[in-house]
Amino acid sequence: VQLQASGGGLVQAGGSLRLSCGSSGGTFTGYNMGWFRQAPGKGREFVATISWSDSYTYYADLVKGRFTISSDKAKNTVYLQMNSLEPEDTAVYYCAADRRRFRSGVISREDAFGSWGQGTLVTVSS
Repeated sequence: VQLQASGGGLVQAGGSLRLSCGSSGGTFTGYNMGWFRQAPGKGREFVATISWSDSYTYYADLVKGRFTISSDKAKNTVYLQMNSLEPEDTAVYYCAADRRRFRSGVISREDAFGSWGQGTLVTVSS
């Protein structure tokens, strides 16, 4: 699966953005999907994941209650709705697809994901 993330930009603290992750090749069918982020000078960290069946979502504590991951299988797109943004959310955001199809259980480890998009920059000003 080849992924492309979009929707990043500059927003003031307290604002909202919606990121999109589409496929330039292949389908998301059967893949758990996730969002990660990498802030300047820091390592990449898990943000959110959605199961291939859409039956569950899982969030990092730092974004729980503010971010929502969802998918539109008809459009082959995964979204990350980000509300109440804080300067600490400034990062390059990456979408990713599970290494394995139809995997059961929650995944949040970076090494569980095998396909990555190019990243989209989100900058939150104070």
